[in-house]
Amino acid sequence: MTNTTLCYLEQDGCYLMMHRTKKKNDANQGKWIGIGGKFEEGESPDDCLLREVKEETNLQLTQYQFRGIVTFVSDKYGTEQMHLFTATGFVGELCSNCCEGELKWIEKDAILSLPLWEGDKIFLHLLQTESSFFTLKLCYQGDSLVYAILNGTPLQLSDFL
Repeated sequence: MTNTTLCYLEQDGCYLMMHRTKKKNDANQGKWIGIGGKFEEGESPDDCLLREVKEETNLQLTQYQFRGIVTFVSDKYGTEQMHLFTATGFVGELCSNCCEGELKWIEKDAILSLPLWEGDKIFLHLLQTESSFFTLKLCYQGDSLVYAILNGTPLQLSDFL
């Protein structure tokens, strides 16, 4: 199983998003996602979060919150456990040329209109409405979300997609 982090940096009603357009053989090619990546040996979720945000954005987080764990199960990509964060405090100057894609501040209300993974719509909704820590399991066949379980309870996908 792969362990990753993903963070949504917040500022002025926007999230910092990355349009994944630059990396070869990228499972996220063409999608808009938050900032993050894979754990390195010996890293905690916090270590990975801070390193990935710095590497991809040149920003240093000063205030962040661990919001949930999302487990992706896929017949195409393998299983991933993602540690999901939001951040409201950071310092530094946003880099102008990220090697993995285009960085852009997107109004929260406009994000769902972007090309996203279907399951991302569920946890983005939870980030804006749920204040407590959550666990979410997202199961994909190919690139299609086939079911989701939030805190042990199956979700009706049509409520989110």
